[in-house]
Amino acid sequence: MTETPNPPKIDDPDHDLIVAIQEGSPSLFTDLVQRYGKPLYNFGLKMCGKSDTAEDLVQETFLNAFRYLGSFRRETKFKNWLYRIATSVCIKNRRKSKFAPERELSLEEFLPADEAAVEREVPSWAALPIDQVLDEELKQHLQASILALPEKYRAVLLLRDIEGFSTEEAGQMLNLTPANVKVRLHRARLFLKDRLKGYFENE
Repeated sequence: MTETPNPPKIDDPDHDLIVAIQEGSPSLFTDLVQRYGKPLYNFGLKMCGKSDTAEDLVQETFLNAFRYLGSFRRETKFKNWLYRIATSVCIKNRRKSKFAPERELSLEEFLPADEAAVEREVPSWAALPIDQVLDEELKQHLQASILALPEKYRAVLLLRDIEGFSTEEAGQMLNLTPANVKVRLHRARLFLKDRLKGYFENE
């Protein structure tokens, strides 16, 4: 009889804390709330667009995480699992909202016919955390441009360029292949490049 191989060990800074919670110390969950509360709020603000919605996202994300933590098998980092929940919560709530657009913007309408001919390097703004952009007008324009992206592109852009997750990690969170993540990220960057070119051409 062939033994089932053990899953590869994940290098997760939250591992010991998760194990302690799962083994009978649920009060330690507050440590995770303190650790990820603010980052999740910032992510929710960029993903959903409003402070009250971001607050709701944080609360619902942690409630779901606490509810299902017992079944979390530690096959991925806790942070990745948490952001997957957060992304799902935001998309689900936005679709329920009366303010959700009737027709989602199609990026294909804005992209050049030959995407392969366009530079695929990471744009200069992508390496800048939004909160560190000194020009307040640019900061607001960048946030508005991100919110103008369809959700499937916005989620990929935020997870990759803002939160710093890898292509593979973003794909796992969104149930996408790495190739699909790359395509969506490329299109999202092109869209933002077009929206922001007036600012950067003047620099």
